[in-house]
Amino acid sequence: MKPITNIEEFLKRFDHFKDGEFRSIEVASPTAMLVTLSGQDSARAFDWVSMKLEFNGVSDARLLDTSKLSLVDMSNGISIIKNNNKLAFGIGECYNISNTRNSTCFILCDSLKYEEGLF
Repeated sequence: MKPITNIEEFLKRFDHFKDGEFRSIEVASPTAMLVTLSGQDSARAFDWVSMKLEFNGVSDARLLDTSKLSLVDMSNGISIIKNNNKLAFGIGECYNISNTRNSTCFILCDSLKYEEGLF
């Protein structure tokens, strides 16, 4: 896993995972979660890739049941917001950390890493 050093570049590279797939959520521990998404990578001629996101220092979350992940509307992609030392992940267009709490699924954490995989 690699840390995400520039969130805006990361989201731009994958077009915020718009029209992608929300594949899985795994609770690794009470303060660590893994989310797997798939989307198109502009750095690879828009090939489809899987992306595993590791959230550490989780302080709050609203998760979805695995059986409902395929029903998540990903037309607006995901948002990752950084404010001070906190990060927030949410489905759709979120503009601030408090706004992510209105998302279908959200995670508030201290750090975020990623790992690319095959589609």
